[in-house]
Amino acid sequence: MLFVSTSGALGRYVNLPVPVTIGVRAVIAVVLLFLFCKWKKISLRVPKKDLGAVLVSGVLLGLHWITYFYALRLSNVAIGMISLFTYPILTAFLEPLLLKTKFQKIHLVLALLVLAGIYFLVPSFDVGNDYTLAVGVGTLSALFYSLRNLLLKAKAAKYNGSMLMCYQLLVISVLLSSFYSTVQLDVVLSEWKGLAVLALLTTAIGHTLFLNSFKNFSITTVSILSSVQPIYGILLGAIFLSEFPKINTLIGGVLILSSVVIESIRSSKKA
Repeated sequence: MLFVSTSGALGRYVNLPVPVTIGVRAVIAVVLLFLFCKWKKISLRVPKKDLGAVLVSGVLLGLHWITYFYALRLSNVAIGMISLFTYPILTAFLEPLLLKTKFQKIHLVLALLVLAGIYFLVPSFDVGNDYTLAVGVGTLSALFYSLRNLLLKAKAAKYNGSMLMCYQLLVISVLLSSFYSTVQLDVVLSEWKGLAVLALLTTAIGHTLFLNSFKNFSITTVSILSSVQPIYGILLGAIFLSEFPKINTLIGGVLILSSVVIESIRSSKKA
């Protein structure tokens, strides 16, 4: 979670257009993960019946990263990361619709808790306000992330996580390839430190460790652990970017993250 949380500060630190940042991040990370899969002799073969879902998940992951980074650019690490963490509640509403599971009434209460949190995050409900726009884009990013996770839910049990990430990163690298020529190579190279850390630490190592944690913990436990991600992100933003969240941001964050923890603990007791 600490490694994955670096995405917030790095998203603000790397001074490149968002599509270029995400594309280069994906290119570097896919090379690293491909080499890792070869080293560990992890099969990269996906049957045709599952290939479509894996590729679509790559598109959704790319949309999630792009909108998330735009939310970071429009506001700060705290608001960008906290608005993204509406995704567990969005997932709770989408899962019954897409996977035909039973809808839980408690999710309506938790959704109201999330809306209250968003109310504190947004300074004024004006689309001309960057922070308001950031929360909207961050919530859209959460929607893409929820859809991607639901799509991969069944596939994650069948295939290695590093292999699935490899395919998703490859899709993102190809789809964003037209943006690479919009920035001079020397400009990209001037940001190599941030890009390298983003690709290696955040993406290749962070996401691989996160996926591997599923082998040792239940999904519920992982959900609770992931709730510390915005906290780590805010601390990293304060240390490296001198971004200190305002009191209303902290209140909104507590409300949203409380809904995530309540749902995770409730699911755990039910299981």
